Amino acid sequence: MQQRSSVGELVASLRADLNRYSPGEKLPSSRALIERYRVSPVTVSRALAALAAEGLLVTRPGAGAFRAAPRAAAPAAGDTSWQEVALSAESAPGPVQRSVDASGVTATLTTPPPGVIELSGGYLPEVLQPERALSAALARAGRRPGAWGRPPLEGVSELRAWFGREIGGPSGAVNASDVLVTAGGQSALTTALRALAPPGAAVLVESPTYPGMLGAARASGLRPLPVPADADGVRPGLLADAFRASGARLFVCQPLFQNPTGAVLAEDRRAAVLEAARAAGAFVVEDDFARRLAHEDAGPLPGTLRADDPDGVVVHVCSLTKAASPSLRVGALAARGPALERLRAVQVVDAFFVPRPLQEAALELVGAPAWDRHLRGIGGELRRRREAMLTALARELPELPTPHAARGGYHLWLRLPDGTDEAALVASALRHGVSVTAGRPYFPAESPAPHLRLSYAPAAGTEEIAEGVRRLRAAWEEPGR
Repeated sequence: MQQRSSVGELVASLRADLNRYSPGEKLPSSRALIERYRVSPVTVSRALAALAAEGLLVTRPGAGAFRAAPRAAAPAAGDTSWQEVALSAESAPGPVQRSVDASGVTATLTTPPPGVIELSGGYLPEVLQPERALSAALARAGRRPGAWGRPPLEGVSELRAWFGREIGGPSGAVNASDVLVTAGGQSALTTALRALAPPGAAVLVESPTYPGMLGAARASGLRPLPVPADADGVRPGLLADAFRASGARLFVCQPLFQNPTGAVLAEDRRAAVLEAARAAGAFVVEDDFARRLAHEDAGPLPGTLRADDPDGVVVHVCSLTKAASPSLRVGALAARGPALERLRAVQVVDAFFVPRPLQEAALELVGAPAWDRHLRGIGGELRRRREAMLTALARELPELPTPHAARGGYHLWLRLPDGTDEAALVASALRHGVSVTAGRPYFPAESPAPHLRLSYAPAAGTEEIAEGVRRLRAAWEEPGR
C-alpha cells in the first residue's frame, strides 16, 4: 500500500474512534497504534499530525496524544457575492486582459484518491527521491555558519557558481555573476515572462507546450501565440514568420525532451532558432527542465542554447526539483546584460529571496557523491519505466499509434483517433482507477487533434504502470464514454 493511502486510511480510522475518548483523555501510544494498524512509525506520526492540524488532537512531546476539547461552533459564512463584481472588473474592455486559469497545472499536481494509479503527475515518487541524501543535506545545511541569516538577493554565491558550471558546460560560458537562484522552475518562468514582456504583448510558444507556462503568461496579461513544432522541435522558418507577423519579442521553448512531445531540438535548427530571435530583437527563454532526467540510454546530451549564445539572447531556466523532490524548490535563471538586472528586480519585488537554508541544503546535496549516484539511478529506472509503458500500450491499445519515446523526461504523448472526447476518456479512466492527463491544456490555441499525456514517473513501479494501462484499456472500451 502506498504511504499516502496508509496515512489517509489511518486518519479516517482514528477520527472514527475519537468518540470513544473523553476530552483530555490519552490515546494509545504510537507503538500501540503501529502494532494495531500494522503501519510504519512515519505513517502514525503523519496521521497524528493531520488530526492535530484539524484541532481534534493535542500532542505533547514525551507524553503522547490526547483528544482535544470540543471546538466552538464555526461562525456563519458571510456573503461573498460582492466579489463577483470586483473580480469581473478585469474583464472590462481594455488594453490588457488577464486570464488566471490553473486547471492545466492542477491536473498534474493533484494527488489522486487512494487506490487510483497515477499516470498524470510530473514528479518522482517517494521511492525514487533521494530522501536520505536530502535529509542529510538539510541537516548539514542547518549547521553551516550563517545558514539562518539573510542570503544575498541573487543567491548564495557557491550555488550560483554550481548552476553556472552546469548551464555553461565545457565551454564555461556562464559565470556565477550571470545566475540568479530562484524558488524552482515555475517561479523562474513566471519571473522571466513578467520581466521580458510588457502586459498585453504577444509571446511565442511551441505548440503543444507546458500548461504551467501558458497559465503564467496569461496571468501576467500576455498573449501566447503558437509556433508549430514537429519531432525535431520548433520549425525555425515558422518561428521567423511568427516574429514578423506578431511583433513578439519573446519565444519560450524546451529544446531538450520537450513537454509534452519529448522532442529534442535538432542540431541543424539550434542556430536557426537563435538567428530568428536575433533578427527580431527578441529573447529566447530556454526551459531546460529535463536535463537531469536523461535515461541511461540517452547518450551524450546537446549543450544548452545559453552556452552557444554570447549576446544575451537566451535566458536559461532550470531547476533541481524534478530530479530530487517536489519540495526542493530551488532553480536558476541565467542571463546577461540589462535583462539580468530586470530579472533580478522582478524577483526581489515578488519574493525578496530564496530561503538560505534551502539554498544551503541544495548546495550540500549536489556536492555529495550521492547526487551523481542518484542521477544514474533514476536514469536507469526511468528507462525501465518507459519500456514498461510502451510494452503495456502495445499489448492493451495496439490500435493507437506508437508514441514517440524520448530517452529523457518522464512521459509519452499519445495521439488519439479524431473525434475522441478527451474529457470523457479522462473521466472514464478515473472511474476505472487510473489518472491520466488530457491533451487540450497543452495547446495555446485550438487543438489539431485529441491527445493524452501519460506519465510513467509517479507510479510505484513497472507493475503498477502495466496495471494502469490495463485500466486505461477498460476505460477506452467503456460503453457510452
